Amino acid sequence: MSLMGEMIKVEDLPAYLARPSGEVKAAILVIHEVWGLTEHIKSVADRLANEGYLALAPDFLAGSGINVGKLAGLQEDLFNPEKRNETQPKLRKLMTPMQNPEFGKRALANTKKCFSYLYDLPEAKQKVAVIGFCFGGTYAYSLAVNEPQLALAIPFYGHCDFSISELAEIKCPVRAFYGQNDEGLGAQIEKLPNSMELAEVDFEQKIYSNSSHAFFNDTNRFAYNGKAAGEAWQVVKSELSKLSD
Repeated sequence: MSLMGEMIKVEDLPAYLARPSGEVKAAILVIHEVWGLTEHIKSVADRLANEGYLALAPDFLAGSGINVGKLAGLQEDLFNPEKRNETQPKLRKLMTPMQNPEFGKRALANTKKCFSYLYDLPEAKQKVAVIGFCFGGTYAYSLAVNEPQLALAIPFYGHCDFSISELAEIKCPVRAFYGQNDEGLGAQIEKLPNSMELAEVDFEQKIYSNSSHAFFNDTNRFAYNGKAAGEAWQVVKSELSKLSD
């Protein structure tokens, strides 16, 4: 895979920055899955840069104590029906540092730090969106709740564990994507539209049939659904284009 961006530091946080070759339409923060800043996530940033967006993908697992190499080795097995049960305990053990409340506080602080970095760049024109996947989808919701200047939130299969009053703090459109067969998020998928309506959030949710968690990840042969990913990408591009209207 030939990547077009470069690794930079946002204060002390490593991040991958992909710049468009022409004029910047807006900026977008790209938050990775639980597997960390993988080549897949960097390629998503590149795809966004090719569409004219300045894309920043930070590494939120840097300095966390999580063994990213071992973690990456479990990704495919977790989605393999024949290996899932034996893989889950290994995954939980590796992810133990994430259970520390300090990890969540630091991740949210880093999310806001990266937002501010993009927002302050003149070429971003103070138009900053966020897109996140799984772990990153969860923090895309969190940034929307905590950052009133956010222009657009695009969470893919993220958890949204907020009260109605907290959701009411969201000032930007939220466009969410889920797989119909995502058992872990099934209850949320049903309830979230009503919660967002009560909170008066501009919210739309796309649910793709024959798809489950991580359907957008084209490096995971068990999870990837090309049809759903392609349709979702078209929606993402359409929603982002409204930022430069």
